[in-house]
Amino acid sequence: SKMFGIKLKELRTEKKLTQLQVAQIFNVSKTTICQWETNKQEPSINDILKIARYFQVTTDYLLGAEE
Repeated sequence: SKMFGIKLKELRTEKKLTQLQVAQIFNVSKTTICQWETNKQEPSINDILKIARYFQVTTDYLLGAEE
């Protein structure tokens, strides 16, 4: 869903994290974070779960199924 990239960027900027910092947290490249945020690439289910846990949001929220 196109919502994921928007939500990830919002959560990242709220915590004042750079794409590089987020990449290091989730053990992926900065390019991967950029592609997730611009919806050019979709994260794995495992990555979605890790991101939801880290930012303390639900996977439904991340995927745009709830506000």
